[in-house]
Amino acid sequence: MSRGDAGLFLSEDNVALATDLYELTMAAGYVRARRNEPASFELFVRSLPPLRSYLVVAGLEQAVHYLQCIRFTDDSVRFLRSLPVFRDVSDGFFEYLRKFRFRGDLDAMAEGTVAFAGEPLLRVTAPLIEAQIVETYLLTTINYQTLVATKAARIAAAARGRAVVDFGSRRAHGPQAGLLAARAAYVGGCIGTSNVLGGRLLGIPVFGTQAHSWVMAFDDEQEAFRAYLDAFPEHTTLLLDSYDTLAAARKAAALGPRVAGVRLDSGDLAALSRRVRRILDKARMQKTRILASGDLNEHLIAGLVRRRAPIDAFGVGTELVTSKDAPALGGVYKLVEQQVGGDWVPRLKQSEEKETYPGRKQVYRLLDERGHCRGDVIALEGEAPYGEPLLAPVMRRGRLVGPLPSLAQARSRAAEALARLPGRFRRLHAPAHYPVRWSRRIQALREETLRTLETGR
Repeated sequence: MSRGDAGLFLSEDNVALATDLYELTMAAGYVRARRNEPASFELFVRSLPPLRSYLVVAGLEQAVHYLQCIRFTDDSVRFLRSLPVFRDVSDGFFEYLRKFRFRGDLDAMAEGTVAFAGEPLLRVTAPLIEAQIVETYLLTTINYQTLVATKAARIAAAARGRAVVDFGSRRAHGPQAGLLAARAAYVGGCIGTSNVLGGRLLGIPVFGTQAHSWVMAFDDEQEAFRAYLDAFPEHTTLLLDSYDTLAAARKAAALGPRVAGVRLDSGDLAALSRRVRRILDKARMQKTRILASGDLNEHLIAGLVRRRAPIDAFGVGTELVTSKDAPALGGVYKLVEQQVGGDWVPRLKQSEEKETYPGRKQVYRLLDERGHCRGDVIALEGEAPYGEPLLAPVMRRGRLVGPLPSLAQARSRAAEALARLPGRFRRLHAPAHYPVRWSRRIQALREETLRTLETGR
C-alpha cells in the first residue's frame, strides 16, 4: 500500500485536514488580523426534508471524539505550507496550527433527542479560530447520522413492532459511512445491523443470512440448504428466491423446525409470505420466522403491514443508509454571538431565505398533562425557562463535563421521545407541522440587531 493509499483512512494523525479549505484560509486570515476573540456558533437545520416533521439527533459521540483529538501534525503543516494559497501566509499561522487544541465549550442536545427545524442541535463557544476550524467535521458527522437515524425511525414506525435490521453497508457511500449508518440506524430504532465491525466496535447486535451465491454454488438447492443448516444448526435463515420461491419453501420445510428463519428478497412479498407461512405451518414450523428484504422503505413496509403480510422482520439497505428519498440534510453552522471589547455582540445573517437569529440559544420543550410534546420555544440562553431544556453542557474548556450516554441509552431516549410525540407528527404522509416559536426576547434582539446593522452601514 502506498503512503497515499494509507492516507485515505482517517486517523488522529490526519483528521484535522478532513475539512474544507476555507476553514483554514479564514483561520490564517484571523491570525493575520489578530482576531481570535471568543465566539459562539450554532448548528441547526433550516428546513426538514420532504414528508418529515421531526429529526432524531445522532452523531454527538463522534463530534466529541473529534474535538478531543484534533491535532495538526508536522506532516499536516508541511502539506498546508505547500499549497499555493498559503504562499504569503506568515510563519505565525503555522506555529499556531502546531499548538492547536480545542479548548472551547460544547453544548448539545443528547443523542436520540427529537428535534425540529431552526433549533440548535449543538453550540460551540470557543476562541474564534477554534470554533471556525471545526465546522466542516461537525456538520458532516451530525448531518449524516441525524439523517439516517431519522430515516430509521420512520422505517421502524412503519414496521409497527416488527423487527428492522440495517442491511445497508454494501450500498453506503463507503465503508466508514456504512459503519456510521449502522450506528445511527440503531439509535433510530433498528434492532441490529449486518455490519460486523458495527458489532465489534459499537456492540450493536449483528444479523445475517446467506447470499444467492451460496445456493448457486451447490448443484442442488436442497443440498445447499442442508449444508448451511449443518454449519449453523441454531442460526440458519434460508434464502428462498434463488430459483422458485415456493419450491424452496417446501425444501426448507422438509428440514424441519431447526430452520430458524427464511428470507424473501423479491416478488410480491405479501402474497409470497402468506403462501410460505402456510407451507411452514403445515410442517409444524410455526416458530420459523419470515424475513423480507429487497429495496424496502417505510412506505413499502407500511403497505405490507396494512395487507397483514405474515412477515416477522425486515432487512432494509439502500433506502436506509442513503435516505434515498431525501439523501441530504441541510444542516448549517452559523456565528450567533461574538465578544468585542469585552462585550458579547449578537451576530446574524440577512440573506434572503437564509436569515438567522442572533444570540446564544436554548430550546425548551413544552409537555401536556399526559407528558406528550405540545410545542417548543427557542429562547435566548439565560431566559426564564419555558419548559424542559434540551441543550446541555457537554464540554467545558475542551474537557468532557461527564460521561456521554451509551449507544443503548441514546436508542432508548429516541424511542421514548418518539412515543411522546403525538401521532399526527409521525405520519409517513402529510405529517402535521410541529409548533416551534421564537421567544419575544429573541425576536426583539433580532430587530435590534438589524437596526444596528442598518445604522452602521
